[in-house]
Amino acid sequence: MTKKYRRVSYAVWEITLKCNLACSHCGSRAGQARTKELSTEEAFNLVRQLADVGIKEVTLIGGEAFMRSDWLEIAKAVTEAGMICGMTTGGFGVSLETARKMKEAGIKTVSVSIDGGIPETHDRQRGKKGAWHSAFRTMSHLKEVGIYFGCNTQINRLSASEFPIIYERIRDAGARAWQIQLTVPMGNAADNADMLLQPYELLDIYPMLARVAKRAKQEGVRIQAGNNIGYYGPYERLLRGSDEWTFWQGCGAGLNTLGIEADGKIKGCPSLPTAAYTGGNIRDRPLREIVEQTEELKFNLKAGTEQGTDHMWGFCKTCEFAELCRGGCSWTAHVFFDRRGNNPYCHHRALKQAQKDIRERFYLKVKAKGNPFDNGEFVIIEEPFNAPLPENDLLHFNSDHIQWPENWQNSESAYALAK
Repeated sequence: MTKKYRRVSYAVWEITLKCNLACSHCGSRAGQARTKELSTEEAFNLVRQLADVGIKEVTLIGGEAFMRSDWLEIAKAVTEAGMICGMTTGGFGVSLETARKMKEAGIKTVSVSIDGGIPETHDRQRGKKGAWHSAFRTMSHLKEVGIYFGCNTQINRLSASEFPIIYERIRDAGARAWQIQLTVPMGNAADNADMLLQPYELLDIYPMLARVAKRAKQEGVRIQAGNNIGYYGPYERLLRGSDEWTFWQGCGAGLNTLGIEADGKIKGCPSLPTAAYTGGNIRDRPLREIVEQTEELKFNLKAGTEQGTDHMWGFCKTCEFAELCRGGCSWTAHVFFDRRGNNPYCHHRALKQAQKDIRERFYLKVKAKGNPFDNGEFVIIEEPFNAPLPENDLLHFNSDHIQWPENWQNSESAYALAK
């Protein structure tokens, strides 16, 4: 008798790779549809299989999900199968009528991507003039029809200085949740590595994130830290929800998440590189079989065993949090070094290295090949903290660059006195 697994509960489903934006940090290199994307009938069949393996919530993504003609039919099928249907969108061209149809199809939540506090910064990263204004119009439409919405933001050298401004803009637009994530070198971002934060720059990033998160908590906006945010620094619980148990407890790929590509490939996490982490294709094998039997979706089942840290190397191998953390986000580590187990985007690591007067910095060794969800290979070096930086690296970030709203200082002082 086949054992009934309930290991996964959340799926992110790329229903098409077609997109109407051209983002410089897009990990899937979206633009054109994939060859032989799932048909409508195949998509409906997958919906049934998702419900069968225990998925409770499905987020539809692209590319841009609404670029697929039957996207609302798929959303309706997800809802009718008893699962929560959400959506992540760049928000370019969502009309009020489209928002009404989304509501009718059962889409419960939408996350709109915002990567700049001003139009120029967002549009530069999204590759389309007018993208910022269109995204905010989309939010107004969602608000009018009664769909709960939040935002998601990529934090990199282009967006970081405007982070507090981004918060004010999305708060005023009515967003009640905000997912934040560090940009990593997958897909297009691997070709634009100068926009990536260097590890030592996290020392200025995290105090900024914490200050904004405190304000967001006061004002009723829920911060959702992405999987490559934090790791045991002084702001860990604040960024992950303030509960005593809301600290990073290791990669969840294949444990509580699934990633689905538009042509039927299945991964343990939607962000993971396709070549290294695809467990199978639903055109070839049932979803349950892929989930239960393929090693690509089971690598995290070793957590808590003697083999749980076998994959780790470098700084992460020696860290006091190694057995719990397991090298942080597998996606982040892999796209930097073409292997998981050593994560350069760790606040605890940056703090520890700074205490030893060590600055970590990476540079590109092997370029990505140009495929969706691909990566190159970087080398990380250690140097004295005050050593001269490369003259050709022009996008440095530090706390002096942060654009704080003028009204924050007085209001924060008043809040402190009231406490």
